[in-house]
Amino acid sequence: MIRAATKSVDDTRALAAEVAGLAAPGDLVVLAGDLGTGKTAFAQGFAKGLGVDEPVTSPAFILVRTYDGRLPMVHVDVYRLDTMQELVDLGIAELLDEGAVTLIEWGDAVAQALPADFLEIRLEASGAPDDRLLNIRSVGPGWPPRADALRRAVAPWTV
Repeated sequence: MIRAATKSVDDTRALAAEVAGLAAPGDLVVLAGDLGTGKTAFAQGFAKGLGVDEPVTSPAFILVRTYDGRLPMVHVDVYRLDTMQELVDLGIAELLDEGAVTLIEWGDAVAQALPADFLEIRLEASGAPDDRLLNIRSVGPGWPPRADALRRAVAPWTV
């Protein structure tokens, strides 16, 4: 696990852009944390790191947004889902099969329905209003080969 700390929303976005530089087609990134801890800000920075030019907003009410960048990015928010069946109905298996990078806000709530290969970013409020602690861990075989590169990418924020 890698622990990192950011001091502002822009700092969180900058860290996310660095992580995005390591993304590969088919990657799944699970964003976890309480309401208001920066999951959407992380997604915005990640999108910028993928070269997405358009504004990235929370898909809380429409559930899924897709963006074009060096890799397509699928941004999912499962906060409003009540059952696992709703996730299946959303077509999560197909979304993960598209060769895009998929970010799922509140993904820890549906982890049992996801493939066992993802990068989890857990964000926590810490100290000042925009200070965040990020716990970054890989689950499954996809990210461990990139572990050294990931550590280097987030080194400026490592605690």
